[in-house]
Amino acid sequence: MKEDIDQDVSISWSKITSELKKSLDKDTFQNWIKPINFETQLDTSLTLSVPTRFLRDWIIKNYASVIKRVYQDQGITVEKLSIIVKENNNRIIPGTEVVYQDIDNDEDTYYDDISAPLDPQFTFDNFIVGKPNELAYAAAQRVAQSEVVSFNPLFLYGGVGLGKTHLMHAVAWNIKKRNPKKNVVYLTAEKFMYQFIKALRFKNIMSFKEQFRSVDVLMIDDVQFIIGKDNTQEEFFHTFNTLVDKKRQIIISADKSPADLEGLEDRLKSRLGWGLVADIHPLTYELRLGILQAKAEQKSMKLTSEVLEFLADKITNNVREMEGALNRLAVHASLQDSEVSVDLVKDVLKDLLRTNSRKITIDEIQKKVVEHYNIKLSDMHSPRRSRSVARPRQVAMYLAKSITTRSLPEIGRKFGGRDHTTVIHAIKTIEEIMVNDPSLAEDIELLTRILQTS
Repeated sequence: MKEDIDQDVSISWSKITSELKKSLDKDTFQNWIKPINFETQLDTSLTLSVPTRFLRDWIIKNYASVIKRVYQDQGITVEKLSIIVKENNNRIIPGTEVVYQDIDNDEDTYYDDISAPLDPQFTFDNFIVGKPNELAYAAAQRVAQSEVVSFNPLFLYGGVGLGKTHLMHAVAWNIKKRNPKKNVVYLTAEKFMYQFIKALRFKNIMSFKEQFRSVDVLMIDDVQFIIGKDNTQEEFFHTFNTLVDKKRQIIISADKSPADLEGLEDRLKSRLGWGLVADIHPLTYELRLGILQAKAEQKSMKLTSEVLEFLADKITNNVREMEGALNRLAVHASLQDSEVSVDLVKDVLKDLLRTNSRKITIDEIQKKVVEHYNIKLSDMHSPRRSRSVARPRQVAMYLAKSITTRSLPEIGRKFGGRDHTTVIHAIKTIEEIMVNDPSLAEDIELLTRILQTS
């Protein structure tokens, strides 16, 4: 009996799509209606399926009422319309069912947030301001509190763990608090790229464009990640232009200023420098001390001024290292039921203190790499391209970029005067190989540990 019912309704769905095709333009039908599949109808409850969450949410928001109305015109009552997500292999993704609610019933339609989760600790109240970050902080507050776009984009740059992500999250929280209906999207450049690749793979590029070009505020973290990813750069370029034309706010972060992002297209560099470029400098002793005091209070840790001053003097790289150090101290003190003293700090954090006490040089990296791979030091500078030499040289370049603060041109000069594009290629090659080659990933991890502890 159920088979007969499903068959009859399936024919009805074919009629429904024919009617929708008559009333909608060609692109709209192709992009939003054609991907819908009929699942079941029991009494007045209709279930449809689509291949992605975004497609589900867009249809619920924009076309569910149209579908119900066309059913009604065909003499079929649909009181409950559900849409589920079903992958190409016909596997239903659990927990993806969304039910359309009529606006006439004062119920909101459902629309999923594509933004990455925001850290509730990353607010303006929890951000410690000092000379190194005061411009970036003031600019972020201006964007968060303004009703109009003052400068577009706001481009924040600085080293790892200096507060760029914190400020971006703080802006997002502030805007959402002032206007909950604003569509604020925060995600890393890496996630942007993967979303784009997924859209290409499933031939759903129109959904991707709509998804990212309809936001009110777009925040892209670590934009340097798309260097060398030509197709992603192209799509980001057009997304950027579209949002600027619509006067939508864009906030970008990177490890360098737009002009110094080697390997990024010139036209994109130019666009990124259109608005306000604000750098965050390395932390001063005073700022490190203030951050440590604030973090300790948040964790309810009672630290003496002697301990705080010792930590501020010895841990100089970034906020993440300081917070990690406090977490380790808190756990140790709790397990040992002891107070945190300078001696305890020296014992618990000896590896971290050792790393911070010296700067690793490119020369040291080259020596450790040639020892590990049993090649000559001269091979680091030679023009030889055999794999037995080229791969270790690429590993050394990768380590030089990840461990030291040297620029790409500086690294290239230390490897026989090579161009910075050669360094970029080496880094990209190692990153790609590590994904599928556990032995190379282990080599990198081992060499990193040796360099940081020797």
